[in-house]
Amino acid sequence: MRKTVLAIALLAIVASAHVEAQKSSGYRYRWKDASGLPHYSDSLTSDALKYGYDLVNDSGMVIQHVDRQLTPEERAAAKKVADQQAAQQRALQDRQRQDNQLLAAYPTEDAYRIALQQSLDTFDQQIHTTRINLASQEKALTDLLTRAGDMERAKQTVPKFLNDSIAQQRDVVTHQRALLDRQQAARDAAEKKNVVDMQHYRELKAAQAKGQPGA
Repeated sequence: MRKTVLAIALLAIVASAHVEAQKSSGYRYRWKDASGLPHYSDSLTSDALKYGYDLVNDSGMVIQHVDRQLTPEERAAAKKVADQQAAQQRALQDRQRQDNQLLAAYPTEDAYRIALQQSLDTFDQQIHTTRINLASQEKALTDLLTRAGDMERAKQTVPKFLNDSIAQQRDVVTHQRALLDRQQAARDAAEKKNVVDMQHYRELKAAQAKGQPGA
């Protein structure tokens, strides 16, 4: 009887030790606080989430590292950076696609030069037309002013309709001159851009000749 009781007690001790071993096994969480002091926990705490944590096993080996949670401001900043990087990547892809289309449309430098010159020719035609219209409007204004001047020299009163016509014609001439200035500025800008575009085209052709990717 005494041996039986002793055996039962021994079994109880072994079972208890086995349970405790099971409780102590498994993963733990390790993190460092703001002062750099390490902490351990069997469950995931708010501080571990705040500072970031390591998931370690019974041997103390790090199984996984999880960075700390970002603040709303940090998340917004990270999103902004990610959006900017994505936009830059899209812009790069668009430029590469445009470059490939450019090389396909103009296989030779002479062909591209002709296309660039045609764009300048269009500006020149517009400028020429505006100059003709401006000369016509300036002549009309001169005729009106001459008519009013003749009446004044003859001691006649210049009628209101004539003064109104002169004012309106001055506005027409002013607008035509402003249009001519804009067209000339656009033509000058296009000519400068053509120089840059031609240089870019030559760089693409050189890269293509070397067999570089994206050319």
